[in-house]
Amino acid sequence: GRMWAYTVGFTVLPHVGGFLGWFLNRKEIPGWYEKLKKPSWCPSRRVFPVAWTMLYTGMGYASYLVWNDLGGCSSKAIVPLGLYGAQLVLNWAWPPLFFGARNLNMALLDILCLDGLAIGTLCSWYRINRLAALLLLPYLGWLAMATCLTIRIWKDNPEQKPGKSD
Repeated sequence: GRMWAYTVGFTVLPHVGGFLGWFLNRKEIPGWYEKLKKPSWCPSRRVFPVAWTMLYTGMGYASYLVWNDLGGCSSKAIVPLGLYGAQLVLNWAWPPLFFGARNLNMALLDILCLDGLAIGTLCSWYRINRLAALLLLPYLGWLAMATCLTIRIWKDNPEQKPGKSD
């Protein structure tokens, strides 16, 4: 019965920071975000919660598979789960940086570091559990789009960068 609780816990964990990021910054989205210049290929606002629910569920369950295959929090788990934890922290930090602080420079730096950690996580997981690594592929695809979107918003909204205002 205990493994069921671990499965649910690991699967739900990514949603916690994602929900908090949305909850704390939800008021900035309709006003400030809507006024930003965005590319034509920017997904609709309605797509984001659906996408993140699926992506967080996949990565959370994948983290459980890796944790389970490594026998829990063993010394072998330090690097693969450390990379996962670090990328999750950067993932959770992006909305407060982008929406909360409206700091496009820091949001861009955050997502570029996040990309590297997410790729590192996938590479370290591939040797442990191929299914877990495959479950990260949609996340990496979405991150690639989100990174391109962040770069475009950063480039196309120079007045939003610190020190560039009136």
